[in-house]
Amino acid sequence: QVQLVESGGGLVQPGGSLRLSCAASIKISSINAMGWYRQAPGKQRELVAAIAGGGTTNYADPVKGRFTISRDNAKNTVYLQMNSLKPEDTAVYYCNAYLYISGDYWGQGIQVTVSS
Repeated sequence: QVQLVESGGGLVQPGGSLRLSCAASIKISSINAMGWYRQAPGKQRELVAAIAGGGTTNYADPVKGRFTISRDNAKNTVYLQMNSLKPEDTAVYYCNAYLYISGDYWGQGIQVTVSS
């Protein structure tokens, strides 16, 4: 079992920044891939950014150049730095961990609201 706890969400004005954190209950160096997903009201959950065990990153087109995913193995934490936020970034953001041997694990989700 892997437990994931997100933090750092909240309300921010358009153009502002937030940093989300996802703390894992196991060494993230043993996790094959971690990512951030989001789900807006009435929409399907979508991938925002992912980082593989080797460090390769992947971003959804709408966030490229604005969001950065990173990790701190010593703290077993993955981050999502979100800059130049737009109202369309408003959603519940979920942390995901994927292990080849046992599949997907999800955090409880955290609200991000971009509004003036």
